[in-house]
Amino acid sequence: MRTFTQILVQLAILFFSIIIHEVSHGYAALRSGDPTAKLSGRLTLNPLRHIDPFGTLILPILLIIIRSPFLIGWAKPVPINPYNLRNPRIDMAKIGAAGPLSNLGLAIVFSIIFRLIGTGILSNLLIIGAYLNILLFIFNLIPIPPLDGSRIIGAFLPYDMYERYMRLERFGFIIIFALVFLVFDFTIFPLVGLLVRLLTGI
Repeated sequence: MRTFTQILVQLAILFFSIIIHEVSHGYAALRSGDPTAKLSGRLTLNPLRHIDPFGTLILPILLIIIRSPFLIGWAKPVPINPYNLRNPRIDMAKIGAAGPLSNLGLAIVFSIIFRLIGTGILSNLLIIGAYLNILLFIFNLIPIPPLDGSRIIGAFLPYDMYERYMRLERFGFIIIFALVFLVFDFTIFPLVGLLVRLLTGI
């Protein structure tokens, strides 16, 4: 059973990781011509600017209460105005990819530090950091709107098919949570575990 300290540590790492995720979206948008996130004050690591009541607080705490084998969440999405983008469809794919790639980058950083220091006080924190960020990386690449994977896939669809595809967003979280509780155990979790072992060497 996770101790109270372990729970707090996991929540802190999760919150930090999803903030980096959203800020990465904002920077990718800025580089593509849209300053909306910057003008909204969202290109900051200040956690108060990123809290989403459900995704940042309620959901992670609920998952802990029901003793879920995984911990997931999200921050308040950064605002993006596609009309400011130089190439909206392609740029939205780049913006979508920036978030998951930031989590992959964090997982690699945690893993490199873990390999350098070996066992020690920080080793468990580093493994948790690698695990949570690989989970966020894979979870957000699921191609179901509004997850980032849908933005990437959407860039390669014909316009009429893209319009129909994005209509799934109204049912997106219902589909996502159904997948989480029905197929994560034998699909996503083994993949997460494999990538964590490859990165950390454990």
